[in-house]
Amino acid sequence: MEHEIAQFIIQEVLGESSDFDLSTDDDLLGSGLISSMGVFRIISFLEKNYEVKVPLQDMVIDNFMTIDAIAGYTRRQRG
Repeated sequence: MEHEIAQFIIQEVLGESSDFDLSTDDDLLGSGLISSMGVFRIISFLEKNYEVKVPLQDMVIDNFMTIDAIAGYTRRQRG
């Protein structure tokens, strides 16, 4: 799951080539790498590809700060 999320972020959100180096514990938000619009694109990707629903109250920094956090949140939502 982490690899798929990372590839989506690299290719679709950042617009980089697949050889762009992004670690699963890189701070996506605090570093400014991902904007709020980027977070919404990630949420849309998660909802479509992992069949989860991300309610407004879950759209917080802690759930989307790193790829590890995004994957962990998605796994919890899937049960």
